[in-house]
Amino acid sequence: TAFFFVLNHKNTPHHTVDENLMALWQGFKATYGKKYADPDFEAYRIRVFAQNLKRIEGDETKGITQFMDLTTEEFKQTYLTLKLKSTEQPITIHSKDEPTYVDWVSKGKVTKVKNQGQCGSCWAFSTTGSVESALILAGKQSKSVDLSEQELVDCSTNYGNDGCDGGLMDYGFQYIIEKGLAQESEYPYTATDGSCQDTSKFKKVNITKFADVPKGTCNSFEKALAQQPVSIAVDAEEWQFYTSGILKKCGKQLDHGVLLVGFVQKGDDNANAWKVKNSWGPSWGEKGFIYLADGNTCGVCDSASYPVV
Repeated sequence: TAFFFVLNHKNTPHHTVDENLMALWQGFKATYGKKYADPDFEAYRIRVFAQNLKRIEGDETKGITQFMDLTTEEFKQTYLTLKLKSTEQPITIHSKDEPTYVDWVSKGKVTKVKNQGQCGSCWAFSTTGSVESALILAGKQSKSVDLSEQELVDCSTNYGNDGCDGGLMDYGFQYIIEKGLAQESEYPYTATDGSCQDTSKFKKVNITKFADVPKGTCNSFEKALAQQPVSIAVDAEEWQFYTSGILKKCGKQLDHGVLLVGFVQKGDDNANAWKVKNSWGPSWGEKGFIYLADGNTCGVCDSASYPVV
């Protein structure tokens, strides 16, 4: 992360803590281009920032992110909007099979990390990400393919999605099967709910169907992932301050749609980890990606699907 520190209240004079805090605050504002309407509102955000610094203290995977001035509730309301109930089905970590390692990013089959902004459209980015990868793998598009999340936000409400207030990847896939999907350049992203444009003049991409990965074991996810990147639902509450490393502690209330792009070995001890592409921009996490500990961390093995082109 760009900057990080630990508040040590016992040994640090109060004015030094304040100076440290304000230096970090100014750095945070400069790094992420933060502006606040008035001094009272900024003072409140500084208090939230200070509380969040205490929360991440001692956790080597956490640091200062663009969400540092948000409470947990604010973060969840804006960014964690997937419309999905969590499953109670038990998950087996691994069978006797050897793990299948794959990294679709290093293979050049994953498109650039995008930023959903202050719109609960994670589901649309997970949908486009998996369709983009499927098209690249099928030789139908180049790695520069960039599909329109905004079309899904504006036009797929009749399929069960709710624009910036949340949705599901499967509903997005169903829309693309029936209507196709425009390129980003033709239907650009605005991070707000808009009225559905006439897309008949656009050159659209299509998929033929989508498949849900059978629940039950993380092995079935590895097998699906060995074919192509997979859209998944996760519990991302612990992701608010993630900066690097393998995240091990996480809940399983599925509230965020992302793209599973790898099962890799990471770190000095070559620990197994899921590699996940997020939609919070390349400055978040490890260049826009997060690594989750092997097994059903954050509910990674609870709900997944992928498109067939």
